[in-house]
Amino acid sequence: MRRVILLRAVNVGGATLPMADLRTIAEELGATDVSTFIASGNLICTPPGDPAAFDRALEAAIQTRFGFFREVISRTPAQLQAALRAYPFDRAEPKWCHIYFLSATPTADAAEALQAKSPEDMSVIGNDLHIRYRDGVAASKLTTALIHRTLGTLGTGRNLATVEKLTALAN
Repeated sequence: MRRVILLRAVNVGGATLPMADLRTIAEELGATDVSTFIASGNLICTPPGDPAAFDRALEAAIQTRFGFFREVISRTPAQLQAALRAYPFDRAEPKWCHIYFLSATPTADAAEALQAKSPEDMSVIGNDLHIRYRDGVAASKLTTALIHRTLGTLGTGRNLATVEKLTALAN
């Protein structure tokens, strides 16, 4: 089954991972129908066997080859579509609308704690954190570290336009 595989924080902060190399690694791990979208760690493929095992193998292979660890979180196209449909906020400024895909579902207490630490519009729905930045992403104090520390789970965010494009490419 096709998967959209999202890597956290590649090609920023010195963690350079060429998308051609990412495609090659995925193919070496047995994935088929491999493609990437933009240079921010978006891989679309059909992994062999268990998707979670493939995700962990991809993390290990990237660390071995490039010397840095990056979390891999994957979803099916249907899961991406469901996340888009569930987005609960106004989409008037699309670049400020994000879905942060989490590796696990945080507790209700953790979600409330995160909301208390940031003025952004946020809602945890399953294992997705929906965010609408009030004054833009760059001006926000809602950082990846704050999200991880408060929710107790790792994740990676994409704006709605990227999620829509990934969904279309994977279908």
